[in-house]
Amino acid sequence: MIKVEENVSLKEYNTFGIEARAKYLCRISSEAELIALLKSPIFNEGEHYILGGGSNILFTGDFDGLMIKVDLKGIEIVAEDEREVRIKAYSGENWHQLVLHAVANDWGGIENLSLIPGTVGAAPMQNIGAYGVEIKNLIESVDTIELATGLFRTFTNEECGFGYRESVFKKELRKKYFISSVTLRLTKKNHQLNTSYGAIPETLKEMHVTIPTVKSISEAVIKIRRSKLPDPAVIGNAGSFFKNPTIRLTQYKNLQSEYVAIPGYPVDNQNIKVPAGWLIEQCEWKGKRINNVGVHPKQALVLVNYGGGTGEEILQLSEKIQAAVLEKFDITLTPEVNIL
Repeated sequence: MIKVEENVSLKEYNTFGIEARAKYLCRISSEAELIALLKSPIFNEGEHYILGGGSNILFTGDFDGLMIKVDLKGIEIVAEDEREVRIKAYSGENWHQLVLHAVANDWGGIENLSLIPGTVGAAPMQNIGAYGVEIKNLIESVDTIELATGLFRTFTNEECGFGYRESVFKKELRKKYFISSVTLRLTKKNHQLNTSYGAIPETLKEMHVTIPTVKSISEAVIKIRRSKLPDPAVIGNAGSFFKNPTIRLTQYKNLQSEYVAIPGYPVDNQNIKVPAGWLIEQCEWKGKRINNVGVHPKQALVLVNYGGGTGEEILQLSEKIQAAVLEKFDITLTPEVNIL
C-alpha cells in the first residue's frame, strides 16, 4: 500500500536547505510501489518530479504537484570472473556509500568519483564525473520503468546517449522514465588507475603513497574534495552550480592572447573545455555574498545558502554571474543544477 503525504516541507530533501513545500510526496522503496503509484489518480492529475538525494536541485518556490522520493535500496553481484565484477545498485542507494563498498572490496573504476553527493539513480542521468573519470565508461546498463505505461525497459550504455553531464534521461527522455537500478562493470585486478588529474598526484605524495591503490586514490579524492567544497550539512549548497563550458579552439586562442593564464582542456581537435570556476573568479565573484546567499570563498563554482536564503535569491545570484562571464569572455555558463 503506497502512502502519499500532503503539504510536505522539502527543506530536508535539498542540500541547499531551501524552504519549499510539495503538494504531495510519496516515498518509493520498490518497483511494485512505483507501479501502484502510476495507477493512482494523484500521479495522473498533475505534475510530478522524481527526487533522489536532493543534491542537484534548486527550489525557487513551492511545488504544486507530486514529489516521488526514490528509496529503492540494495547492491548485488550480477556476475563475476577473476578479472571483473558486474554489480547492480538500486537507485535510492547513496552514491558515495556505493563507492566505499567497491573500494572495500578492491573493485576498481569508481574510486575517483568518491564523495560525489546524491543517489545512484542520478549517476547515469547526470553522467557524473570527477578527476578524469566519467560514469559512462563504467555503466553496462540502466534498468527503468516507463512512467506512461509502467513497462520495464533496460537501456544499454549506448542507448543512454551519454554526453558531458548529460544523457537521454536529461534530454529527450526527460521525465519519461524512472531509473530503478544501474549495473556497473568494475575490475577485480589489473586496475586502470587514474592518478594524473588535478591535485591527485601531489595529494598522494603528501599521503606518502608511492604505489597507488583503489583505496589510496579514493582517500586522496575525499581529502581534496573536503578541502575545497563546503559540507551541505554546515552550509547549504549543491556542489558545482555550473557546467564547465566547451568553446571553439579559435575562441580559446583569441582569449589566450588577452588572458595568458586561461586554463583549457582539449575535448577534440576543434573544442576546448574551460573551467567555469576560473571564469567566475576572474569576474571577481569568488567569495562575494549578497544577504543570505553567495559564492563560496574557496570554490567559485559553488553557490551557497548561508541560512535563510531563498531559491529565488540563489537563482538571481546565478544569473548575475552568468551575465558577468558573458560580458567579459563572451562565454555562456549553463547551470548543472536542476531549477524548479
